[in-house]
Amino acid sequence: MMKRAHGVLAAVFLALAACASTPSDQQTVPAGFVPIDADDQVAAMGRGVNIIGYDPIWTGRGEPRFEMRHFEIIKDGGFQTVRVNLHAFEHMDSQNRLDADWLATLDRVVAGALAQGLTVILDEHDFNACAEDVVACRPKLLAFWSQIAERYRDAPNTVVFELLNEPNRALDPLWNDLHPELLAVVRQSNPTRNVIIGPIFWNNVNYLDQLVLPEDDRHLIVTVHYYLPFAFTHQGAPWTPENPETGIAWGSPADRAALAADFDKVEAWSQRHDRPILLGEFGVYDKAELQYRVAWTDAVSRAAEARGWAWTYWQFDSDFVVYDVDGDRWNTPIYQALIPEAR
Repeated sequence: MMKRAHGVLAAVFLALAACASTPSDQQTVPAGFVPIDADDQVAAMGRGVNIIGYDPIWTGRGEPRFEMRHFEIIKDGGFQTVRVNLHAFEHMDSQNRLDADWLATLDRVVAGALAQGLTVILDEHDFNACAEDVVACRPKLLAFWSQIAERYRDAPNTVVFELLNEPNRALDPLWNDLHPELLAVVRQSNPTRNVIIGPIFWNNVNYLDQLVLPEDDRHLIVTVHYYLPFAFTHQGAPWTPENPETGIAWGSPADRAALAADFDKVEAWSQRHDRPILLGEFGVYDKAELQYRVAWTDAVSRAAEARGWAWTYWQFDSDFVVYDVDGDRWNTPIYQALIPEAR
């Protein structure tokens, strides 16, 4: 088992080294890459989880919480995908070049996930920085995708790019102008890799109609995030002081009808535009009562699956946790709400 894993890792690293040094030919499908239909990609993604956005693994300041062995735990736990949250801006120099050590860590993360047969979403997660300073954000995003797309141009089709997590605030009126620029950079080296793009207002389900996509690019997956009703999912969260009240319940017939209506609206948009859907984030902060967190998590997961969407839960560690890293065990109630076969 270990020899096989090491062999897979070595092969992945060789492929990564090759793709980092291979010249880019515009609109030429990379030699080591086999295109996959966007709908088929979503079907293969299945169930997933967000990982390591706020982990010391990226900085070397403190002991990393996430270990490579966790990829096997995730796979054996019934998940097919990891969404890797990348705060890359802080690892760029004055010319927006990504730090070599940071890139080496990313290579190890990608290789570790691929060795377990997981789909890997590389999610650029500097959404707050972009909302606060759009002018400074644009060249950084363009530089990020220029470097990452070229580096992983020959990676297998189970590596998927997500242009930017949750565009919001100052970025909202500019998003339909910016995301085509980012996509064009990716397409120079990855003309048929599937790319994930979501709507404005924090990838809100109610803003899908404002998302304008290039009609002729069919290698796109649309993502939405779901934290509704917000007063319930974020009750007591310190970063949302507008929601100090706790003890809010969820699960009434009206609650469930609202969830169904929200998802039906997204599915109607998906059918109308022929775009598959990834539910990229969803979860309830742990100040809500556990029974209601479980009920909501189970309902949202099953509703997404019933409509043929892939999903990635927020998140493995840090907050909203599905895995207790310190105790080295699943957070059983939330885990079983996500993976009912584990009950």
